[in-house]
Amino acid sequence: MSTTTVSPPVPGTATPATVAPTRRLVGLLVAALLTGTALLATWALTLGDYPIGLAGAARAVVGAGPQADLLVIQQWRLPRVLAALLAGAAFAAAGALLQSLLRNPLASPDVIGINMGATVAAVASIVLGVPGLFVPGGALLGAVAAALLLAVLGWRGGIGADRLVLIGIAVQAGLYAMKTFLLLRWPDDVVQQAVMWTIGTLYNRTWSEVAVAAGALAVLLPAALLLLRALGVLDLGDDLATGLGLRVRLTRAGILAVAVAFAAVAVALAGPLPFVALAVPFLARLIAGPLSPATLLLAVVLGAALLLAADVVAQHALPTALPAGVVTASVGAPLFFWLLWRHHRREA
Repeated sequence: MSTTTVSPPVPGTATPATVAPTRRLVGLLVAALLTGTALLATWALTLGDYPIGLAGAARAVVGAGPQADLLVIQQWRLPRVLAALLAGAAFAAAGALLQSLLRNPLASPDVIGINMGATVAAVASIVLGVPGLFVPGGALLGAVAAALLLAVLGWRGGIGADRLVLIGIAVQAGLYAMKTFLLLRWPDDVVQQAVMWTIGTLYNRTWSEVAVAAGALAVLLPAALLLLRALGVLDLGDDLATGLGLRVRLTRAGILAVAVAFAAVAVALAGPLPFVALAVPFLARLIAGPLSPATLLLAVVLGAALLLAADVVAQHALPTALPAGVVTASVGAPLFFWLLWRHHRREA
C-alpha cells in the first residue's frame, strides 16, 4: 500500500488557498477606493469661489446646465481633477516598477534623478521665455534625457540594480545643482513661475495636456501588465532567468523604459511632486504583497486618490492656496518613514 507525502508550503510563498482571499480583499479595496475617489472628484468640482452644488457639477460634466457652470467645470475644474488622477496614477506606476526592478524600496523617479531631469528642462524653458504651452513637453524631454544618462552611466555589460541606484543618486545631485544655478542666475520676477513649478502644481491644466497623458497611460498600463510576468522571472536571478529563455538585459531595459515613460508623463503633467512615487508603491506592497497585477492596480488607484486629495487640501483646506507638492511632501515624508519602520518591524 503506497502513501502520498504532501510537502509543506515553502515559507514566504503563497498557496492557492491564501492567494484567492488576498485577491478578493485587494479587489474589494480597489473597488472601495474607486468609489471614494469618484465621490471626492465630484466634490472637488463643487469647491471654489464660484459655488456649484453636487447635482449642478454632475450635470455640467455631461454638458448640461447653465453656461457659467459649464465654463467653470469643463474649462477649469474638471481638467485639474483629471490631471491629478492621471499624474497620481502615473507616479505610482513608475515607482512600483522601479522599486521592483531594482529591488530597492528607495528606487523611485524622484530619488534617482528622473524627476530632477524633467525639472531642469522645465526651469530652463521657463527662464528662457519658452511659451507655457511647451513647458510640459520640455519636462518630458528632460525626464527622458536623465533616464538615458542614467542608463549610459550605469551600463556595464547590462543594467545592474545596485549600480543604477547609486549612479541615480549622483545624477540627482548634479541635476539639482543645475536647477539651483538656473534659479539663481535669472532675476526673481523671471524665476517666480519656475519656482512654483519645481514644487509641483496642477494649476491651469488644459484639456490637451490631459488628453496626451490619458493616451500615454492607455498604452503604458497594458505594457506594464505584460512586463510583470518577465519581472517575476527576473526575481529568480539573472542566471536562472537566462536559463528559462529570458533575454535579461533587453527585458530589464524595457521595464526601465516603461517606468521612465510613466514618470515623464506624470512630471510633465504635474511637476516633480515628491514622495508619491516613493511611498504609494511601498504601501501597496504592504497591503497586497510583491508586485503583481493586483498590486500594480492597487498602487495606481492609491496614487490617483492620494494626489487628488492632496490637491483638494492644498487648494481649499489651508488659509492660503498652495501647490499640491507642499501637501505631498508634508504628508509623504512622515508616511514613508512610518511605512519603513513598520516594514522593518515586521521583518524583525
